Amino acid sequence: MTSLSTKSYSTRGEQHAHPLARRLFDIAEAKQSNLVLSADFTDSKSLLQAADSLGPYLAVFKTHVDLVSDFDSSTVKGLNELAKKHNFLIFEDRKLVDIGSTVQKQYHGGVLHISEFAHLVNLSILGGDGIVDALTQTVNAPNFPYPGERAFLILAEMTSKGSIAVGSYTEKCIELARKNPKSMLGFVATRALSDLLPSAGIAGEDFIVFTTGVNIASKGDNLGQQYQTPSDAVARGADFIIAGRGIYASEDPTKTAQEYRQAGWNAYLTRVGQST
Repeated sequence: MTSLSTKSYSTRGEQHAHPLARRLFDIAEAKQSNLVLSADFTDSKSLLQAADSLGPYLAVFKTHVDLVSDFDSSTVKGLNELAKKHNFLIFEDRKLVDIGSTVQKQYHGGVLHISEFAHLVNLSILGGDGIVDALTQTVNAPNFPYPGERAFLILAEMTSKGSIAVGSYTEKCIELARKNPKSMLGFVATRALSDLLPSAGIAGEDFIVFTTGVNIASKGDNLGQQYQTPSDAVARGADFIIAGRGIYASEDPTKTAQEYRQAGWNAYLTRVGQST
């Protein structure tokens, strides 16, 4: 893939073919933020309060709605309203991984109503090409109610210790993204993937990298999570940095979110050669 490390968000937004990518880069520039909050709350009140109080500092609000014990249509409504109020996208960390017909129902139907609120959803290709084909068909169908407003991220790498999302698996993720640029917006990965299959790069392609496991303290936990700092993550190729407990479990989440936003933005400015 062509290196994008020196291109600004505004330039990438102007050149990107997907309307949701253009909107994401516009949000990042407008809010001077590449921060994603991993909002792993277990009740709707806490989830929506976090979206409201921290939303002004975020480019993306990442949910795990299957953790929310009282999730219902009012939660969906609340998320959509707050996304508009604070100008952020919603990323449902669902990690879809099933046969094509099943993921179509999970995504655009079912009890979680994912397509109604999530601009971005991630998936794993452990089951093969079918999941990508199925979801691509869903969002490009003539009767899909959110044309150009929904896309997917392929889970190419994970930050947990011992992850097997490496090597040929990651290369396959790139292959499938290249075949489906109208639906696959990018990757969840620990770094830029430009070193993989460099000879197969396609002129003009721009896959966005979201990196999880970001923590200013750069410490892991006792369950195998491995962290990197905002500056390290962006230097390694992250376009958007995902932080969770380091923000919402801190003594002052609002202040901490601002610190992460500034650290991530400064790292981005350094990467593209602009002054901080």
